[in-house]
Amino acid sequence: MEEFAVEDTAQLMEAASDFAYYPGVQNDASAKEFLDRFPLPVIINALQSKADVRNLEETLVACLERIFGTKYGASLIPQYMSFVKVGLLADSQIVRCLACKTVSFLLENADKSTSIASRLVIEYDIYQLLLDCLINGNEQVAAASMDAIKNLATYPRGMDIIFPANGDEVTQLRNLASHCSSLGRVRVLALIVKLFSISSSVASTIFNSNLLSLLEEEIHNTNDMLMTLSVLELLYELVEIPHATGFLSRTTLLQILISMIGNISVQPILRSRAIMISGRILSKENTFMVIHESAIKAAVSAISGRLESLKDQDTDECETALEALGQIGLSLQGAELLLSNSSCVAKHVVDVAFDHNGRTKQLAALHSLGNIVGESRPDESIILNDEAEESLRHLINETASKSLKLTPSGLLLSVLQQDAEIRLAAYRLITGLVARSWCLIEICSKQEIIKIVIDPHIETKKKGMEARYNCCRAIHKYLSTANKLVSDPVLAGIASKLQEAVRRGPYLALERAEAQLVVVTAERF
Repeated sequence: MEEFAVEDTAQLMEAASDFAYYPGVQNDASAKEFLDRFPLPVIINALQSKADVRNLEETLVACLERIFGTKYGASLIPQYMSFVKVGLLADSQIVRCLACKTVSFLLENADKSTSIASRLVIEYDIYQLLLDCLINGNEQVAAASMDAIKNLATYPRGMDIIFPANGDEVTQLRNLASHCSSLGRVRVLALIVKLFSISSSVASTIFNSNLLSLLEEEIHNTNDMLMTLSVLELLYELVEIPHATGFLSRTTLLQILISMIGNISVQPILRSRAIMISGRILSKENTFMVIHESAIKAAVSAISGRLESLKDQDTDECETALEALGQIGLSLQGAELLLSNSSCVAKHVVDVAFDHNGRTKQLAALHSLGNIVGESRPDESIILNDEAEESLRHLINETASKSLKLTPSGLLLSVLQQDAEIRLAAYRLITGLVARSWCLIEICSKQEIIKIVIDPHIETKKKGMEARYNCCRAIHKYLSTANKLVSDPVLAGIASKLQEAVRRGPYLALERAEAQLVVVTAERF
C-alpha cells in the first residue's frame, strides 16, 4: 500500500487525536464512522510508515486501542491477526503493548462457545509471542500480556495452550521460569498468581502442574532479598484469593514462612512480610478446616514469639506482629486459640493495648484486641467459649490492677482520652467488649465514658463519627436487653441518654441555626 501524502497524514493525525482523546465513551457507531473515513489498513500503514511526524505513533496507538475496545472494532480483529503478530514482535514498546491489548479485546469479545479465537491464537503462534512480551517487555507490556494470557485461560482450548500435556514444551511455565532472569521469573510467578485467581478449577490445574513449588523455591532462598521480597508480595496476593487456602495447605509455604519468622538472621523486612502473610492465611474462614492444627499453632507461636522479643520496641515488625494476631483473631476459632490457657498469646496484645509507651504499636494492639473480642464478627459469633471468655476477663482485670487506673473502665477511659486515631480504635474495642455483661457494667459505671460516646461533637472525621456511633449503639443495645440492669434508676437514665444519641445518628448533629440578620456599614469611596 502506498504511503499517505503529508497532507493526508496530517488529516489522519488530527482525526485520530480527536477520537483517541475524546473525553466521553466511544461506542460502536463512532468507531464505525471513524473507520469509514480512515479504514484500518490506512491507519496500520501510517503506523508502519515511520513517518517523521510528531507524536504519530502515540496518537495512532491510542486511537487503535479505543477502536478495538469497542465491540465493532473487536469484531474486525480476526481479519488483521497478521498485523497483531507483527505488533507483538515490534521494537516499539507502545506498539507491543497495543498488540497485547488487542489480543485481550479479541478474547473478551469472541463467542466462547466457538473455537475461533483460540484457533487464531494457535494459528498465529500468539501465545509464544505473549510470553516473550511478558519476559522481555517493559512494565506496561508485561502487564498487558498477562491480561491477555489470563483471558486466554478462560477458554477450554486456552487452558491446553497454557498448560500443555507435554511438560517438555518450551512454553511450559516451569521451563520458562528456569531460563529467565530474576525479573523474568518474578513475572512468570505473577502470571501464575493471576491465573490462580480465575477459578478453583484453574487453581487446581496450577497446583497439579506443581507450579506453586516455584514460589516455595524462591521464598526458601533468602540470599537475594529483593527477589524474595517480590515473591512474598505475590504470595500475599495469592492468599487473598478466596479459594487459595485449601491449596496452600497442601504446600510447605506456611512452614517456610514460620521458619523465616523465627530466623533472626533474616532481614526484618522479610520477617515482617512473612508475619503479615501468615496472619492473612490464618484469618480465612476455612483455615481451621483445611490446615492442620499443629501448623496453625506453630504459626501463632512464631508470631507471638517475635512480638514477645519486640515488646519493648516500637518497630514496624512489632506493629506487623500485632496486626497479624488481630487478623487471626477475626475468626471465632482464631480468637479462642489466642485466648486459650495453653498459649494465651492475647496477653501480649492486651499488655501493649494499654501501654502508652509507643503510640503506633498501641494503636495496632487496640485494633487487634478489637478483632479478638469480636467487633467485626456477627452477633452470634462475638462470645467465645468459656475458657477464652474467662481468659479475656482475667487479662483485662489483671492489666487494670497493675496500672494506675485500677479498673477496666479506667483503662478504657484512658485510651478514649487520647488522640482521634487511638479513640477510634478504643470505640471498636468497647463495641466488642460490651457484649459481655461484666464489661457492660464497667462501662456504665464510668460516666466519663458515657459522656464521650454520646457526644456528637467530639469527632470531626467520618470514620471517627461512625466508630463512636457504633460504640454508642452497641452499649445501648446490650443495656436495653439486660432487664435487671435497666431496672436500676441510674442505668435507666444512662439508657435514655444513649437512646437519644442513637436517634441523632452518627454524624455531627448541630442544632439548626436560625437565620441571623447581619448589619454592616456601607463602604465609602
